[in-house]
Amino acid sequence: MNDSGIPVHQLPVHELSKRLENGELTCLELVENLLARIQKHDPLLGAFIDVYQEDARSTAGAADMARTSGHAIGPLHGIPVAVKDIIDIEGRITTGGSRVWQDRRSPFTATLVRKMVEAGMIVLGKTHTVEFALGSFGTNQHMGSPKNPWDLKEHRATGGSSAGTAASVAARMAPWGIGTDTGGSVRIPSSWCGLTGLKTSVGRISVHGVLPLSHTLDTPGPMCRNVEDAAILYHLLAGPDMHDPKTMIHPVEDPFTKMQHGISGLKLARVPDSELEKADPENREAYEESLRLLQTQGAEIGRVELPNDFEEMGAHVGLIIGAEGFSYVGKYTDDPSLPVDDDVRPRIGLGKDISAKDYLLLLRGQQHIKQSFLEALDGFDALITPSTLQPALRVEDIDQSGTAAHFTRPVNLIEHCALSLPNGFTSNGLPLSLQIICAPYQEALALRIGWTFQNTTEWHLRFPGGLD
Repeated sequence: MNDSGIPVHQLPVHELSKRLENGELTCLELVENLLARIQKHDPLLGAFIDVYQEDARSTAGAADMARTSGHAIGPLHGIPVAVKDIIDIEGRITTGGSRVWQDRRSPFTATLVRKMVEAGMIVLGKTHTVEFALGSFGTNQHMGSPKNPWDLKEHRATGGSSAGTAASVAARMAPWGIGTDTGGSVRIPSSWCGLTGLKTSVGRISVHGVLPLSHTLDTPGPMCRNVEDAAILYHLLAGPDMHDPKTMIHPVEDPFTKMQHGISGLKLARVPDSELEKADPENREAYEESLRLLQTQGAEIGRVELPNDFEEMGAHVGLIIGAEGFSYVGKYTDDPSLPVDDDVRPRIGLGKDISAKDYLLLLRGQQHIKQSFLEALDGFDALITPSTLQPALRVEDIDQSGTAAHFTRPVNLIEHCALSLPNGFTSNGLPLSLQIICAPYQEALALRIGWTFQNTTEWHLRFPGGLD
């Protein structure tokens, strides 16, 4: 508890930073608070695969000494973070959610982790992921499937593949975290766990040191409690890295320059009704209400004819992931003697019989679809969709041959960026989510629209019950 009466674990990062700066809170107090929550709640939730308790404590102590002596690195010095277990930290084990890599010790530190550490941040530990980061539900047969904090009575899925990061941040065991998104793996768990998640454009944040699934589609991104925190972490991580040539092409716009300028005059496209036919009724109602709210803030809502069906686009993504994923991990999924998740094995197996010619046709088709979407959305600032068709599913109800990525995979295919954020709750208390899709490298615009939405709603302020 602090002077404001709000428990420390409930404070967003931008508030934690202020309290660390003015001495109301120490870094060690913050870390001890979060470690205590992990010890109390993670046996039930299963978010973390490894917790770096002693390192976190010693780093926090050093951060306090730096702050008290006037040598703080910056506003994030002493802020903890949770990291998805496909991201390398030198000397630490990175399993990629797979038993076949359970002893794989990282030879170097990923660029994005290095940037966080250089800013003074403290890595609390690694969080669970779907095996090889290939799955939208968040389940893992061999390494454990995190439990969604919004339903403590039943085992409800977090969404995936950044499952553990979502559970840890939603349960306030970490103030924010890092996920990766190849077909929705930041946005789906953010949606199902009531978080704000940013799918960045390819090349915005370096993938150096991130275990690959699809070099065409992989993107890291922040998973936070609100848009402001997402903008802070995005701004820290984005930018050029000599180890990832894709990051050297497009300059990064400061997301805070126009974030609070409002959305009056922006043109936002609603998704065609045909794409909403399979949406849960409460989800669709929340979507329509969100469009009305954006309209009250001065945005113009328009209809658009999209050139491609989302389901077909999702299948296209699945083939690209299969082809590229098989080149990375096919030797494991092809070996029946190895303990590979029965649900993941056939997803990777999609790529086994894709020829070089067919693979090149897939990539050519991707660029054609991307160009068609850019033309269709010309004149609009963003496309607005639900993040998912339905809220979090019970694990026992999941059809693993399906996907929760209906609205997310197409965004990866057309190489756009997208922000998912809470826009309501179901009658039984499960989070619902809105997706704001912007053109490639327009993350600042997506964050601006999202900031305006959250500035007029309180959905993102809710906290899962039973986890005090």
